[in-house]
Amino acid sequence: MPRPAARSVPQRSPRAWAGRGALAALALVCGYVSTTQSLGAAIGKSAAERAHALAPGDGRIAAELAEQLAAGDPDPASRARADALARSALAAEPLAAPALTALALNAQVRGDTGTTRRLFAHSNRLSRRELGARLWMIEDAVARNDIPGALRHYDIALRTSRAAPDLLFPVLSAAIADPTVAAAVADTLAARPPWGGNFIEYAAALGADPVATTAFIDRLTRRDLPVPAAARVSAVNALVNAGRSDLAWASYARLRGDVARDRSRDPQFAAQLASPTVFDWVAINNDAGVYAAIQPTEDGGIVDFAVPATVSGIVLQQAQLLPPGRYALAGASAGIDQLSDARPYWQLVCTDGRELGRVELPNSSANDGRFAGGFTVDAACPAQMLRLVARASTAVGGVTGQITRAALTPAGPRAE
Repeated sequence: MPRPAARSVPQRSPRAWAGRGALAALALVCGYVSTTQSLGAAIGKSAAERAHALAPGDGRIAAELAEQLAAGDPDPASRARADALARSALAAEPLAAPALTALALNAQVRGDTGTTRRLFAHSNRLSRRELGARLWMIEDAVARNDIPGALRHYDIALRTSRAAPDLLFPVLSAAIADPTVAAAVADTLAARPPWGGNFIEYAAALGADPVATTAFIDRLTRRDLPVPAAARVSAVNALVNAGRSDLAWASYARLRGDVARDRSRDPQFAAQLASPTVFDWVAINNDAGVYAAIQPTEDGGIVDFAVPATVSGIVLQQAQLLPPGRYALAGASAGIDQLSDARPYWQLVCTDGRELGRVELPNSSANDGRFAGGFTVDAACPAQMLRLVARASTAVGGVTGQITRAALTPAGPRAE
């Protein structure tokens, strides 16, 4: 008898493979193990065992204990006990959704997906707050190639469970690297869910791919969807930390508007930003007692700083992406009165650690506190940090003072 022809494997289009990749990105991991481990992490350790011993006839307590036993990776005896507890819980309290979760997880272990789906569907009808059911439904929607369905369950979980953000934000923030998922998540955020702002801030500050997160924020902006200012700031800083300075500057320019790479920004300290990016003035405070604050004045603002005796440190800084060339620093101070070896100074430092120069500050009583100096940036230094540094002083009051103006501007032709 001739052998039957081998069954051909259907070829998937690039679009189909992209869809599968998007669904994989949305999955917690895949299947039962992920659901139970995630649920175990969510419910953690509780007093359910002790409460059940005190009130063995309470169906709600028995249901919670059953769910706790079924989550994670219990031994066969614990799993059998979970089943028994869940059934007794439902007999005493038919609305005890955690008991259905316990039975469904155990059915999944036995490979009975039909029973698992039926139990979780019943749990969903009883309560939208049952996180175990919701996690499984996310996995089930992924298995059925249903991105909108998976995101619908994400939305419900994040609306109804306090534990859900810790579990789902990391997955969702990684998933938006896939353009298909990013578009679908943007659609979800267009409905203004209560968790939306928190998710955007989480992704911007803690997401694993700052480039993808910035692209997602730009997508939301193009759709006129709200993006918290703190998230935009975090996205810029995350790009800098990832070594993507050019992308960070482009994002910063969209955030702040009229800025130029060949000069510092906000010479009068007028911005008064609650959440500055690294490209804005950042006042430094630390446990060594260094204090600095940008405070408003009628003319704009000032930087007020104080450093204890014998302590030195950075009090103010602003990241730069200066092209090669010569630059002039000019400004004015108030309240600085120190010996020459204890006066603050400005420095421009390359990101490779090289100091490109210093500008010493005179005492403020001289020349109305005005200071000036210059730096030269070479082609091997594409990114820099402009810093105000306080030296250690033996004066009883340490070093105190104010900067009323500071501007770094081009001073001549670019260096070769």
